[in-house]
Amino acid sequence: MQNIKCNIARIRNLTNGLSCLNTSACPEIFSTGMAELDTHLGGGLRTKAVHEIFAADTAQSQAADGFALGLALRAKPKSMVWVMQTRAFPEAGVPYGPGVEDWGLETRSLVLVMVRDTAHLLSASEEALASGAVDAVLMSAWGEGPAFTLTASRRLALAATRGGSTGFFVRAAARPASSAAETRWRVRAAPSMPLEAQAPGLSALAVELLRSKSGSPCGEWIVEWDRETRTFIAPSTPRSLVSVSADRAQETGQGNRRAA
Repeated sequence: MQNIKCNIARIRNLTNGLSCLNTSACPEIFSTGMAELDTHLGGGLRTKAVHEIFAADTAQSQAADGFALGLALRAKPKSMVWVMQTRAFPEAGVPYGPGVEDWGLETRSLVLVMVRDTAHLLSASEEALASGAVDAVLMSAWGEGPAFTLTASRRLALAATRGGSTGFFVRAAARPASSAAETRWRVRAAPSMPLEAQAPGLSALAVELLRSKSGSPCGEWIVEWDRETRTFIAPSTPRSLVSVSADRAQETGQGNRRAA
C-alpha cells in the first residue's frame, strides 16, 4: 500500500492545476462518440461516477478491458490510474505497452497498480478515485469475492464524486450483483469487418447495457473502436444481434475473436 500512496502523490504533483476537478468547467457527461448510443443514453455517460463492465465470459476479459479503456479515453483524462488484479494474468495476460498505446492511451499519463487480492484492489481504487489527482480510474478485477459488496461499491461511487474522477470497474469471471454503479454493461468481442484489400478492420465489440440509474432502457449494440480518432463508431456493415439475458452470460461470446 505504501507504493500505491507514493504513486498517487506523484501523479498529484504532475497534474496539479491541469486536471478538471470539481469545477463548473467539468462536463457532467461525456460522449461515447457513437450518435445512436449517445442518444439512447440521454447524451452520454456521467462523469464523477463509477461504470461497471462485465466480461460475457472468462475469454472476454480483454474485450471488457478494451471497452472500459475506450470509455475512459472518451472522458478525455489528462491522467489515469489502472488498478489490476494479478489473478487475471494467467488467463488474460499482462498489459502490452505498444498495444495499449495503439488503442489510444499515452502511457506516460498512466500509473499502473498491480494488486493480488480484492481487498487491496478496492482500497487502491477508492484512494485513487478520491485523491483529486487523476481524472479516470480503471479497475480490472477477476472472480467473485466477499469483498465485492454493495457497501464497497457505494464507497467507490462516493470516492468518485468526492475526487471528481470517473471510474470504470471491469469484472471478469463474475456475475452481476447489486451495486451503486451508474451503469452496468456486458461486453464480448464481435467479428471485425475487413477493410479494402482484406486489410485488418477496426476492433469490434458487442456491448449490452444491463442497467442505468438514469432510466435508459436496456439495449445491445455492435460498436467499433476507431483508434485514430479515439471514438466508438457504428459498424459500416449492419450485423444482427440477439439480446442475451444476464443469467446466460456464460453462453455468449463463444467463438468470437478477441478485440483488444
